[in-house]
Amino acid sequence: MPSKNTICLWYDRDALEAAQFYAKTFPDSTVGAVHRAPGDFPSGKEGDVLTVEFTVMGIPCLGLNGGPAFRHDEAFSFQVATDDQAETDRLWNAIVGNGGQASACGWCKDKWGLSWQITPRALTAAITDPDRAAAKRAFDAMMEMGKIDIATIEAARRG
Repeated sequence: MPSKNTICLWYDRDALEAAQFYAKTFPDSTVGAVHRAPGDFPSGKEGDVLTVEFTVMGIPCLGLNGGPAFRHDEAFSFQVATDDQAETDRLWNAIVGNGGQASACGWCKDKWGLSWQITPRALTAAITDPDRAAAKRAFDAMMEMGKIDIATIEAARRG
């Protein structure tokens, strides 16, 4: 039975492939039930994958193969808090290296157009530093980055 509140993500025809990628890439992520269409529908035929139940880092999701009518955009993203540079690099490189696209300030998109914020905890600590000058230096450094470099953020924070 699906969770009471589930994030539904619209895909053209790749919901299962996306769910499998997320399960392989992110901890506490799994692919659950795969439901096939009981009849033809506008973007597919009877027997095609219609929906996929999956979990991304403990968050229940449903992938819907709804066709090309709607695309993901930056108005929705997953923000992933990373503990160190190795984890930041691994997740960023997995997304971008699998047909995704790099963006600014820790943002990237996967090959299905879903946005991800790969955000080191050190960045969050730096830009919320009670020393507002230190926070601004870290923030200004972040504004120049694609993938976040923790050593550069920490150096900027220190001044």
